[in-house]
Amino acid sequence: MFGLSELAIILLVVIAVLCAKKLPELARSAGKSTRILKAEARAMKDEDDPAVPRVIQGETVTPDGPKPQGTQQPRP
Repeated sequence: MFGLSELAIILLVVIAVLCAKKLPELARSAGKSTRILKAEARAMKDEDDPAVPRVIQGETVTPDGPKPQGTQQPRP
């Protein structure tokens, strides 16, 4: 009859035919999830190395603390 690999291929074809409109959205979502997972794994690995500073985009860190972007301080 059918083996496991043949049934898997048939199942993939049936899913592709029935869910053709949702596949691009599902693939995009899977890609985003994969990127987030890789970034988190890399961050956990980097936590072991305290010599490497963590950079968070969107924040300006000064000795006084973070300041929001887009604000200008008056000049003396």
